[in-house]
Amino acid sequence: MFEQFIPVLLVLSVAVGFAGLFLGLSSWLGPSRPSPLKNSVYECGVPARGSTQIRFFVRFFLVALFFLLFDLEAVFLYPWVILYKGLVQDGQALFALGEMGAFVTVLVVGFIYIWKKGGLEWQ
Repeated sequence: MFEQFIPVLLVLSVAVGFAGLFLGLSSWLGPSRPSPLKNSVYECGVPARGSTQIRFFVRFFLVALFFLLFDLEAVFLYPWVILYKGLVQDGQALFALGEMGAFVTVLVVGFIYIWKKGGLEWQ
């Protein structure tokens, strides 16, 4: 069984090796001339005024995270729907339906929790 994963592990190790090699070479060979002007905060061509450590409105990021969470539901549902016909023919339809039901139940409970806590409101 392990022999099937050897090509995947080989490709991953070569990819990680090349990434590490080129990151190391760029930091070692690349120019490094820091100056106060280069290290200053730059935002759209406008110099920073006041403190750069201000608090941001977090609601946008929460809604984006909720979108990603529930978008994953669709990502996992699509392959399951494609494979479900084969599972019916193999006699595993009830098990697969139960597993997907548990998955969707967890997501629905999470969605209801977020809705009740007001996480989807823009106020």
